[in-house]
Amino acid sequence: MTLMSHWRSLAAASLLSILAASPAAAQDGRRVSITGEISDTWCTISGLMFAKGTAHHQCAVWCALGGIPVSIRDAQGDLYLILKIGDDEDSVANPRIARMATHEVTVDGELLERDGVKYLLVDKIADDKGIITMTHDEYGIQPFGN
Repeated sequence: MTLMSHWRSLAAASLLSILAASPAAAQDGRRVSITGEISDTWCTISGLMFAKGTAHHQCAVWCALGGIPVSIRDAQGDLYLILKIGDDEDSVANPRIARMATHEVTVDGELLERDGVKYLLVDKIADDKGIITMTHDEYGIQPFGN
């Protein structure tokens, strides 16, 4: 295990233990099924690269592999930060989640909320429709105005 992957595993484990250890601040998890697009949180929040579909695909892969947290954005625009998928111990910068960048998925898992942030512990990916959103040409834009 590299130093970086060890750090990422430690960071994910620390966040999970903080959520579990603070019952006053964290709600008990509840079972949910969420449908939406897999996206990195940086481009989603910053507006960089427009953060949708194929117009954002390669950037989402780079961000995910670079350690930027990955989320699911549902049709209402709500973000669900993915902490773990199945029994993966290495969800931060996980190649498994990077391969699903910009895919529309339905996941089943446990939803935890703390301080207005929604976290997902994904048990299974119930459906993966692949990339279904438009391309740069269909959006009529290019990243960074080029």
